[in-house]
Amino acid sequence: MTRIIGGIAGSRTLASPAKVTRPTSDRIRESIFNRLEALNLINGSDVLDLYAGTGALGLEAASRGCRSVVLVEQHKQALGGIITNQRMVKTALQKEELDCDIRAEGKSVASYLSTYSGMFDLVFIDPPYEISNTEIHENLAALISHLNEDAVIVLERSSRTPMPELPDGLTLTEEKSYGDTVVYWLSN
Repeated sequence: MTRIIGGIAGSRTLASPAKVTRPTSDRIRESIFNRLEALNLINGSDVLDLYAGTGALGLEAASRGCRSVVLVEQHKQALGGIITNQRMVKTALQKEELDCDIRAEGKSVASYLSTYSGMFDLVFIDPPYEISNTEIHENLAALISHLNEDAVIVLERSSRTPMPELPDGLTLTEEKSYGDTVVYWLSN
């Protein structure tokens, strides 16, 4: 059972279509968000959640005070869960008279990045583990033109997979393993 961990919508359960998504565990998400909050990278930021699955990472950021979130997911069943979860978080924020522009995009990551012109401060990339490192590299290269100065990318991968090659313009700042999962912190 996946839930929002902190912020205004904290402890609310997220819809998660069975066998369609692999949500980031609460333990890993809590570790990621503890670091983001310590670095003051959430409040007022514009967030992009690629391969959003349940939307847990982007919606956690919304619950904790970001300005906007775009959730990109091409799988129709997962997108239905994201829309349900998006409404739940929006309702929680509205009860507290807070606002966050939360949008769900039913597109592939490549399609979204090639047609969108906005900029982001924080990007979550949590693809299915079977997505190739070549595709991740291509996504990262396409993402660079959408990053504000000092943007942070949090990339989650299987610890059994080598780190993807980074395109020019991105730097690895930290790597943290959590059992079968590794989280790469990247910056521009």
